Amino acid sequence: TEIHPGKGGSPHVRTEWAIDGAKIAIEYGRPSLKGRPEAQLMPPGAPWRAGADEATTLTTDKALKFGTLSLAPGVYTLNAQPDAKEWQLLVGKLGKPGQWGIPYNSALEIGRAPMQVGKTKAPVEQVTISIDDTPAGGTLRIEWGTASASIPFTVG
Repeated sequence: TEIHPGKGGSPHVRTEWAIDGAKIAIEYGRPSLKGRPEAQLMPPGAPWRAGADEATTLTTDKALKFGTLSLAPGVYTLNAQPDAKEWQLLVGKLGKPGQWGIPYNSALEIGRAPMQVGKTKAPVEQVTISIDDTPAGGTLRIEWGTASASIPFTVG
């Protein structure tokens, strides 16, 4: 569902899922590539806000576990650190409502978890964050350009 246009011009959306009894929502800005190189927009080895404008947020009403990273119910910021072989999902505290997504504030970081990297079937013009329901929980996926990074999680 589109929420509002971002202050930087990208549309902002809220997407919701019900996974194993948990209500999960992600709000993020959806910038377009507009012919720009992916590495310029998602620099390898540096934290990236996984969206545009305000910080990307994940809200959950149940505990979630991404690898060894456990999250209590609440609101968190999501960032990613791209790399050729593996991305990192960077989860942080939301410092204030409407918090801007850059510069990256490492003081708010709660933890990191490794993401698997792949290629999209076709180029994705706008950043897309989705959750797939799986038998063991879900899989969070971030796609943009030809990059696809995913991480499984469990509920409870």
